[in-house]
Amino acid sequence: MILPTLLPMLMAALALALALNAWRLFKGPALTDRILALDTLYINALTLLVLLGLWQGSKLYFEVAVLIGLLGFIGTVALSKYLLRGEIVE
Repeated sequence: MILPTLLPMLMAALALALALNAWRLFKGPALTDRILALDTLYINALTLLVLLGLWQGSKLYFEVAVLIGLLGFIGTVALSKYLLRGEIVE
């Protein structure tokens, strides 16, 4: 089976992507770059959790991935709205 050999390599590649996203989050030249890095960071973390759930055979990781997806989307929308208008609540 190719999946048990492929999953650790995919997880290592996603860990590298997480590290690069964190670097862009802290060193980003503009606020928009940092928001985009945060958005990509939670998507990569979500993907890493799904791969970990496949590797471990546990359904709990999928539920946590859905929760991270929802919170990440809400956070990205709130930060984008703050960047455009200067306030979140109208």
